[in-house]
Amino acid sequence: MAEIPGPLAEFIVGELRRGRDAARMTQEAFGKVAGFSASHVSAVENGTRALTMDFVRGGDRALRTGGVYERLVRRFGAPEWFQPWLEAEQSAIQLRIFQPNLIPGLLQTADYARAVLRLDPRLTDDELEQRVASRIERQAILLREPVPQLIAVIDESVVRRVGEAYQKIMIEQLVHLLACAERPNISVHILPLDLVLHAGLSGPFSLAGLPEGTWVGDLESQLGGNVVHRQAQLDILFERWESVRSEALSRRQSLDLIKEVVKPWI
Repeated sequence: MAEIPGPLAEFIVGELRRGRDAARMTQEAFGKVAGFSASHVSAVENGTRALTMDFVRGGDRALRTGGVYERLVRRFGAPEWFQPWLEAEQSAIQLRIFQPNLIPGLLQTADYARAVLRLDPRLTDDELEQRVASRIERQAILLREPVPQLIAVIDESVVRRVGEAYQKIMIEQLVHLLACAERPNISVHILPLDLVLHAGLSGPFSLAGLPEGTWVGDLESQLGGNVVHRQAQLDILFERWESVRSEALSRRQSLDLIKEVVKPWI
């Protein structure tokens, strides 16, 4: 189960086993409610079979936990390198996101997220759905109180990439993006296509401002990400942020451009 760190998987398996014992359920009785054979339950408990989200959900169902173990996986099952950023994102009062390739994850629809994540051939269907659910769950921070202020700068090519194969998904995504951008705490800015050279060409990055006044940065790459805390590194990211933000269209101009792209399709 690639996206659940070993210690977390071991913890959940141990807790499910202890819960089964406390309920005086045999492996067969547990499996009957959870939807697995007794031999499958035994293999998971003995560590010879990988823990899956289906098994976690089944365990929640069998032990009537109200979904607590599934929520644990979604909250803490991200790769280790991503955990510091998730913690910063969850408590942030300000978010700055530059994304030259995709709609930012906090503004994605489930279908768009699924299409993007499906590009990783290593993911099983179960792992794919787990990632989609986790990404959508992260978006709850945009509705909590106090709501964080989110400013996103997105390259124009991202919103104009409406290919025939993903036309429906992309149009629904752009409509959702417009709805998000109309919220008072969210501002979306488009970086024009005719801007050939700009400070964001090195790749996407994000900044999270925390309540105590400190900032955390996140740099994305093909191999994952790099969370930065050092002030010298943050200063560079802020310089690049100010550069791409100053080159982008205004909030109203950006909304008008997205509406222009969507108009022929709705």
